[in-house]
Amino acid sequence: MARVSTLLGASMLIASAYAAPHANSTEVIGKRCTATIKSASDITSDNLKCTTINIESFTMTAGETMALTNLASGTTVNLLGEVTFGFREWAGPLFEIGASSDSGTFTFNGNGYSLNGQGASYWDGKGTNGGVTKPHPMVKIVKGGGTFKDVTVLNSPAQAVSVGNTAAFTVSGITINNSAGSSKGHNTDCFDVSASDVTITGNTCENQDDCLAINSGSNIVFSDNKCSGGHGISIGSIAAGKTVSNVKVTGNTVSNSANGLRIKTIYGATDASVSDITYESNTVSGISDYGVVIEQDYENGSPTGTPSNGVTLGPVTFSGTNTVEVNSGAEQVYVLCGSKCTGTWNWSGLTTSGGKAGSSNYKSISGYTV
Repeated sequence: MARVSTLLGASMLIASAYAAPHANSTEVIGKRCTATIKSASDITSDNLKCTTINIESFTMTAGETMALTNLASGTTVNLLGEVTFGFREWAGPLFEIGASSDSGTFTFNGNGYSLNGQGASYWDGKGTNGGVTKPHPMVKIVKGGGTFKDVTVLNSPAQAVSVGNTAAFTVSGITINNSAGSSKGHNTDCFDVSASDVTITGNTCENQDDCLAINSGSNIVFSDNKCSGGHGISIGSIAAGKTVSNVKVTGNTVSNSANGLRIKTIYGATDASVSDITYESNTVSGISDYGVVIEQDYENGSPTGTPSNGVTLGPVTFSGTNTVEVNSGAEQVYVLCGSKCTGTWNWSGLTTSGGKAGSSNYKSISGYTV
């Protein structure tokens, strides 16, 4: 009798051990199947459990998010035709993708096809500050890690790609083409990052706002990208309570833009910091305002000319060979620090030309004279 009880107890323990992960985990268990999405009605929970998802050409229902979320870890999504998002004034986002857990992974292969946001139907020169309600961001990465690659993001109504991964993530081979919005497009940031362990490499951005805007995060690499028409590569605006650290901006080209390389913190922000920022081997040209700009005076989207002292900033390093060329009337360098800029900033890797020299109120810059 004792032996029967022992065996029964062991069997129950084994059964419990196998059941526990399914009972207590939010991780979706993927199915070895291929789902095909060719209309909004195909975006079902059953189809999203397949570990291969193929998207064919179709028009997404206006006013609805194309949500490929809660994906099983290891899922591959293939874009096999252009997806056009129907026009409607609403908040968005238009497209959302993410794993079912923070540590899950997925791969999105765009295969050179387009996600078309029909931005021209929304653009009115006001962006997200008023006028027509514009769905944004156009693409939102929300959970997990992995890759998002080889797709054209065409005519985003406002912000294009929001990166909010929770595990190591790479964005590559993306073309964000908002060139048609040169007169009325506004707030069309290409990449907004609020995440850590991110690599954004080998992309092309034509827009009317920041090519990159890092709002928070650490261990971020922005490399070998081409930016034109917008406001340049930015860290910030850094708000209260936000931290950005260990960022490497390398091998990028910024052309025909308002600014080249920029760090901006919000006036009055506290308990925030920007640290260990490195610029290496970037080429900047055709700049109308500032080649390099670091300022701690941003308020309501514009500089005030008076810095505040609540955000720690530094060190900022220029290594390798960074060349910055600005237009006549523009300034090569503008640095406006509050009292919490810190460390010696080695700028020996910076060469500037054109326009005016500019100015700096931070005295601990070595290897370069403003």
